[in-house]
Amino acid sequence: MDEAAPDEDDGDQAACWIKETDRLEATPACNLLRTTSLGEQDPLKDLLSPELWRGLLYQDQDKSVMEAGPMMSEVDEQDRDAPSVSPSSLMDTYGPSISSLSSSPYPSTHPHHHHHQNADFSSSSSSSSSVVCLTPPLPPSVGVPAVLTDTRLTLDVYQGGAAALLLLWGSIPGQVRGIQYLRLGSEDQPGLDDALVVLPYLTELRSLAIRGHCFYDSRGDPLPGLLTTLPPSLSSLSHLVHLDLSFNQLSTLPSCLLSLPALSSLLLCHNHLSALSPDICQLSSLTFLSLLGNKLVSLPPSISQLKALQTLDISHNLLQHLPDEIGSLEELVKLELSHNKLKQLPESMGALLSLRELVIYSNDLRLIPHYVNKLPLLKIDVRDNPLGRPPTPPPLPPAPEKAETEIPELHLGFNQHSFCVSSAGCHVFLPGGAELLFPPGCLETTTRLEWLEKRPEKKWVQLEEHDILLSCPLELRPHGITFLKPVEVCVPHHRTKRREVVVQRFDGQSWSTLPTVLRRGSEGHSSHPGGRPARLACCTVRQFSWFMAVSRPVKDSCALTPAGALLVSSSDPGVKLQFPPDSTVQTRTITLQVLDVSVSEVQTLCGDPQASVSPLLCLTQSPSVQFLQPIKVQVPLPSGVTGHTVDMSCLHLLHGDPTAQTWTDVTSQVSLYVTHLYAVFYITHFSWYWLWYTTQRCVGGVVRKVYQKLMQFKVQFLVLQRKTDPSQVMLQCLPANKVENRVQSLSEQYDGPQPSDLCDLLEGEQFFAGFERGLDISADRPDCKGGRLSFTFYSSWKNLKEVYICSAQGQRGPVRGQVSFYRGEVPANIPEEVARKRKGQDSQWLATLPLKLPALNSENNFIMEEPQYPPLNLGDPESGYLTEANLLSISLQIGRDWRDIGIHLGLSFQELDRIQFKFRDNLGAMVLDMLFLWARGQSSAGPGAVSRLVKAMIESGRRDLADEIEDIVSIGRRKYLESLRRVGLEAESSSLSETQQ
Repeated sequence: MDEAAPDEDDGDQAACWIKETDRLEATPACNLLRTTSLGEQDPLKDLLSPELWRGLLYQDQDKSVMEAGPMMSEVDEQDRDAPSVSPSSLMDTYGPSISSLSSSPYPSTHPHHHHHQNADFSSSSSSSSSVVCLTPPLPPSVGVPAVLTDTRLTLDVYQGGAAALLLLWGSIPGQVRGIQYLRLGSEDQPGLDDALVVLPYLTELRSLAIRGHCFYDSRGDPLPGLLTTLPPSLSSLSHLVHLDLSFNQLSTLPSCLLSLPALSSLLLCHNHLSALSPDICQLSSLTFLSLLGNKLVSLPPSISQLKALQTLDISHNLLQHLPDEIGSLEELVKLELSHNKLKQLPESMGALLSLRELVIYSNDLRLIPHYVNKLPLLKIDVRDNPLGRPPTPPPLPPAPEKAETEIPELHLGFNQHSFCVSSAGCHVFLPGGAELLFPPGCLETTTRLEWLEKRPEKKWVQLEEHDILLSCPLELRPHGITFLKPVEVCVPHHRTKRREVVVQRFDGQSWSTLPTVLRRGSEGHSSHPGGRPARLACCTVRQFSWFMAVSRPVKDSCALTPAGALLVSSSDPGVKLQFPPDSTVQTRTITLQVLDVSVSEVQTLCGDPQASVSPLLCLTQSPSVQFLQPIKVQVPLPSGVTGHTVDMSCLHLLHGDPTAQTWTDVTSQVSLYVTHLYAVFYITHFSWYWLWYTTQRCVGGVVRKVYQKLMQFKVQFLVLQRKTDPSQVMLQCLPANKVENRVQSLSEQYDGPQPSDLCDLLEGEQFFAGFERGLDISADRPDCKGGRLSFTFYSSWKNLKEVYICSAQGQRGPVRGQVSFYRGEVPANIPEEVARKRKGQDSQWLATLPLKLPALNSENNFIMEEPQYPPLNLGDPESGYLTEANLLSISLQIGRDWRDIGIHLGLSFQELDRIQFKFRDNLGAMVLDMLFLWARGQSSAGPGAVSRLVKAMIESGRRDLADEIEDIVSIGRRKYLESLRRVGLEAESSSLSETQQ
């Protein structure tokens, strides 16, 4: 049985609430009163070393808890209007209430003790925070203010950062003890163990996240969390409201959680829970419970005692039935049951009168009971269920059917570009990891098919802005064939973080996106022998053409009706669009894309060390019509900015026009306000939106320049040899959109390999070029470092160098070598997709192009290669009536009739299409290539080529060209006969003339 969620996309499939730990809405302010006496607390206790704390912790749990923090009594003055803690409210309005919390988390009721304790805290916070060194485990540039702000400590953005909690506890315990919001990564076992030592003493905690999948390994796979249990002493966290333990190794519910009276939200997603403790009913305050992606086969009946529960997510489990007691959850608003094995719903669900959303797709339900359909407020998602089918499925066919489903496998080598598929089907494995699955019956007869990897060309590979090409286009031929059943085409690709991978198809006119499924390849076939199976992007097609894998920002879409809608980004749940009722009259499609931007890169580019930015939003709609009501947009505040610290005069909302490439500051034109974590504004039309926080004046021109520099340029590398002297080589790097014109302008002087595949470079990035495998250059050049030539890429320059290369010592004959391009100095925080593109031992490899140095003759001159095509002779072998020169003169008169003439000459539509794509903007080249393609095929077609050409011209309506060809042949015949008379062969010529007539 497969697990509930794929191994590589766990993080993307988790519910929005898994990622919402730091978006918890604060409850109203509390007055915290300390009720300890002087004798209970030793002021020197705060200064104990971390080692001593670790040793004393578990000697006596109750005693240690009492000593670490005296008991608190909380006078809770609830705000009369405060909403209950629910998933929808947790995302929106968290911020302002935190400001009402006391700045000193421990006001003492004893005056002397109050003075002593505050003095200790003051000295600790004023001196220790500035001198505490967090390296390691944190990077050298990270100080205490970067992770600890007010009552919030964030340690899950640095790998192994959980170990810093113990370091901070030993240095500034006064500040650490007052933390209310804490995030930890659980991918590092030593750091996690150290953090668990300190946690029981942080008795003011309101929100705690200990999660895996916060970081990725070198192959792009998420690092799993290592948490297997929690210490019993965590039951002292009596103020804990929100707890997230997702992506860990929990097999049972930690017993200490059952003693947390205030716990409202509990996330245990993607663990290894196979059963849920019946004692979970003790969590009486629980309003949100997510058990997504576990191995639960049933729920305990005691779950019905969670009377306050409003949201229950148990999707992606192994549930076959629900307990009847589930109907007692009177406050339940949303129930997630997708991707289970449910065959029926209990009758008691008819009592869930508050239920508004029931998600039950991908189950085995054949009937939706009437008592569920009659619930007054309910919306149901029943996709992918066998609704309406017989109650019991038909019996499976006997064993022979299984034998019929066994599809033969075919593993191809790099030189095997054709293969045969019969009506039995075939599973074809291509070099590099691609797979083709032909089901039985997709073809009536055995058919020969072909595959070929193409070099991407800018003029026909169309990518949208921010798209990244993850594979070379894969061409499958013949294009016109139609399969009786869909054929699965799987293209290998690299994983991209926070981006989606799709397969795009070229039908001969334009590229389109196909429905794509991501999976791992077969175990027995890997892009690297002995390595992990390739990641595949799979689609089903009925016709062959060109296919490629593309990475793009995740597109979230919804259909907007007059009733309104809510659209939440799946890549960043902090981004939301809320459409009020009556914002549109007609139904329209809304699309949201979110792009993460590196803050440090923005600071470097604009020269402002205080600058910070939010994610970049791209909003589109179809049809593009003005909204009737303002649309509410929520985005996270720029990194390092909170609702307490924000200076509104430094906050700028920028509106981007993608057509004009301009950015306009629209802060004064919109209604903009902030909560603790979010900025909220209202708009009436869609485009690009970007929130900046800067102490300098923010103008649209600066933002436009930063945006352009942040973009990755698609570049290609050229290696061209002088036709007259192949040892003279020009190296060049150009943006992909400038390559075609550049190559065309240099084609008369230079020759060489085609431009490289598309690579990604940033503005101002340094790279090198080096000659390898038998080729060498002079190391005395001033721009040569370590045998490699140094370049700096600028999109507006022609990054070129001309060098003289020679054969390495000891080489004889022609030399086949290569020139490789490597990264040099890279701007900070290079995008992950670029950094991951590597080859061999050098992780900064960009591209390699072949290069051939011809052999020298006895005079030390290069022996030049023969022309690409031998001279053509379309007449009879002994006469040469129609020469290559004649054919060239005819081609100049054909013009746009070339396709009709090619068809009548017997060329296929596919061949003509390929010629048209190859020379899309050059009519003369299309005509020549068509004529020469036909002419080269006449060498094996027997005599009569001239008459076939004349007939094709007449059938195409070009009688003028047919007459000209006949005149050329007549003149050629006359000249031939005259030459025979001159050498005394008149008799042979007369007999030849009679036979030709």
